[in-house]
Amino acid sequence: MNNSVSKASLAFLNKLRENNHKDWMQEHKKQYQASEVSLKGLYGEILKGVSVLDKIEKQKIFRINRDVRFSKNKTPYNSHRSVSWSRLGAHRRGSYYLRIEPGGCAIGGGFFGPEPKDLLRIRKEFEMDSDEIRAILDQNNFKKFYKNFNQSYVVKTAPKGFSKEDPNIDLIRLKSFFVVHEFTDSQVQSPNFSEKVVEGFGLLRPYFDYMSDVLTTDLNGASIL
Repeated sequence: MNNSVSKASLAFLNKLRENNHKDWMQEHKKQYQASEVSLKGLYGEILKGVSVLDKIEKQKIFRINRDVRFSKNKTPYNSHRSVSWSRLGAHRRGSYYLRIEPGGCAIGGGFFGPEPKDLLRIRKEFEMDSDEIRAILDQNNFKKFYKNFNQSYVVKTAPKGFSKEDPNIDLIRLKSFFVVHEFTDSQVQSPNFSEKVVEGFGLLRPYFDYMSDVLTTDLNGASIL
């Protein structure tokens, strides 16, 4: 059982950030392996908790090796560790996400850069009726824990086919629908960190259920599955 991020794991990632090359990684392979074992124990505890509040299809641990083929940044490794838990079935959309990084630990969830068909469907829903999504985003516990949708990912005025005078243009302009909660390094090392993560994921469940309903129906509410 492991309910927190170890000091050793954070120290390893911090050193990797300063020494991001294959020779250093080879020399510190044992520390890397020990860190991975510890973190996988944490992921397992979170999986147990999130499986109580939602149906989970799979846990995905992202690789530490970077794909540098099309990147100007040729450092071979990610200096963070991340994992996601995707929901079970085509009728359950969305996945829960955890990122472990010294000075940048966070959890979140939502729809980051949805494909054009899904993006249009979401915007059409907001154009037609935004009451339900606004009620979810304005719920006190949700607002306290998560930041609003990132305003960096928006079109300048209005997407094609939508009016910039629409009362819901603040939502329609968005290109991503992802919320994040950040943790300090000391918080992720606390004995109840896994519980805090699961509590945060629980706040996302109504949002995921809403978006799942939107993305699996047409504008008349008929299923498209």
